[in-house]
Amino acid sequence: MSLDHVKIGFIPLVDAAVPIVAADLGFAAAEGIEIELFREISWSNIRDRLTLGHFDAAHLLAPLAIATSLGLNSIKAPLAVPLALNLNGNAVTLAPHLHDELMERLPDGSDPGDPRATGAALKRLVEDRRANGEQPPVLGMTFPFSTHNYQLRLWIAAAGLNPDEDVRLAVVPPPYMVDALENAHVEGFCVGAPWNSVAVELGLGRILHLGVDFATSCPEKVLAVRESWLGERPELAARLIRAMVAAGEWLERSEHRQEAAELLGASSRLDVAPAIIRRALDGRLSTGVGDRALTDDRYLVFARDGAMRPDERHARWLHGQMARWGQAGDGPDEEALAAAVYRPSAFDSAIGGPISLAADPLGLKIGGLVQSG
Repeated sequence: MSLDHVKIGFIPLVDAAVPIVAADLGFAAAEGIEIELFREISWSNIRDRLTLGHFDAAHLLAPLAIATSLGLNSIKAPLAVPLALNLNGNAVTLAPHLHDELMERLPDGSDPGDPRATGAALKRLVEDRRANGEQPPVLGMTFPFSTHNYQLRLWIAAAGLNPDEDVRLAVVPPPYMVDALENAHVEGFCVGAPWNSVAVELGLGRILHLGVDFATSCPEKVLAVRESWLGERPELAARLIRAMVAAGEWLERSEHRQEAAELLGASSRLDVAPAIIRRALDGRLSTGVGDRALTDDRYLVFARDGAMRPDERHARWLHGQMARWGQAGDGPDEEALAAAVYRPSAFDSAIGGPISLAADPLGLKIGGLVQSG
């Protein structure tokens, strides 16, 4: 049987697991599809190659899919999101010296795992540096339209600081984040797995917070396609969605974690030791502080609880963050356009009907820290 060929771009991150597993373990072939994967370094490369037709689909930052469709960055090209690839998966990692400086400034008796407490310490550090005529902290994030950017900004703003004045936020592609830390271009970062654990393994970083310290169901990566492609190839898109769902469900089974870690660790995929990838799949990340680990079974979610169905409430929240930080307008018309990028109808059609979604789409854990759009 002749297979339909689909080109998909991805960034070497653990949350690219769904398309990798679909391609490498036969889930795509079972739907009559041959997936050709292309590893890229930066999100701008992924976006450009998708919009220019080099790729049929892409592992993409959820906010970037919206921003590209609305023309909020350098390219305006209508994209569609028929599938969410994961929820969560980020962490905030600091250079040892910055981690120590924060710990020294924690309010007495506070929990170092509480973002409010570490935010208060960050504010003291910023004020101390300013008083001494020193530069503010430089923190890396992967792209302006990313949850990494928004999670850092929410943490910083909740501390009473201005993310655009009191710290410096620098864009660094995920695979280069550890290099940027080693070369002192940044003093910390927010990035997806496995790069936080790579920094810890090399003795270059200490993990301060998991993304789930802010929200238990934060939208992260999506499968993005050109709107025209979805309209021209709906039957192929449906088969691709089914292959991805099968891969996501396979990834959720704990007995598959070691095989998944080895598959993702291959030189043509993430090119990272399977043991480091396994930490993300297990939801147990060594922090680099003695034997302390941060553990949460929702650290990285693929298919549980309807996570793969694109939730328009996530799109609206992401647009709300863009509006809050001056990247987008705040009117209802633009918000509606942002929500329309997500295509739950394409997902429902592919799998044979709608599935139930969480009553709380974000699972906010800290009032006032993560705001709704």
